Amino acid sequence: MTFHDMDEALDWLGRPVDCAGCRFADRKADGRCQPLKACVHDRYAKRVQRFFQWNEDLAVEHLDHPYFEVRAIAVRHAPLFHVPRLMDDLDETVRASVARRLPRRLLLKMRGDPDREVRISVASRLEEGDLAPMMRDPDYSVRLRVARRVPEGMLPAMMRDEDAEVRLEVARRIGLEWLASMAWDDSQRVRLHVAQRLCPDKLAAMVNDSDWCVRYVVASRIADEYLDPLTDDPVDEVREIARRRRAGLVLQDDVP
Repeated sequence: MTFHDMDEALDWLGRPVDCAGCRFADRKADGRCQPLKACVHDRYAKRVQRFFQWNEDLAVEHLDHPYFEVRAIAVRHAPLFHVPRLMDDLDETVRASVARRLPRRLLLKMRGDPDREVRISVASRLEEGDLAPMMRDPDYSVRLRVARRVPEGMLPAMMRDEDAEVRLEVARRIGLEWLASMAWDDSQRVRLHVAQRLCPDKLAAMVNDSDWCVRYVVASRIADEYLDPLTDDPVDEVREIARRRRAGLVLQDDVP
């Protein structure tokens, strides 16, 4: 849609909107519809949204409209008991709108929706054990949303997720009793976060990490009794911070 389109009142098929032939023309007089601002026939979604904000009583009769944007917006304003009939709508935008309103018992049926955006909407609303099957969703973005929302006690089941972004979220939230198990993760970003969160006396396992940035954080935080191997690190920055700590020259503000 171009800026020129926004200055024209066109319907979803690109035809000019005809207020004179509209059956809602009487609502124009009391300001409940306005060309280029609030119109159910306009293809511009914001105008459709404004129309239903001002005319919620018309939402139900538009749930079967041929234009998906109209159906998706009408779902937001229709009484809840009308919403479930669009759970299997052909358009994913409509189903995502449905998922944002359904009660839990019906929302559970949408965990396997074929579209990832719909499943993300589902995962954004389900709680605790209801999210368990979605930990194995085929799409990483769905699993990422799940990792942000499941209870901490369920996160160990996601420590070995195939996607590094998901594992990073797990490393941010997982309990400290499990965090050390992620110290050998394939992703440098995950290991870096592990090094930033682990208790200083648990960092000895990371003194030989393959990434110098991880070793730098380890050298900055590790308990004093495990510091010696890092004072001879091959990287200057790591070696320097370790030696400064050994000499008692590092202030708390210097620690990452």
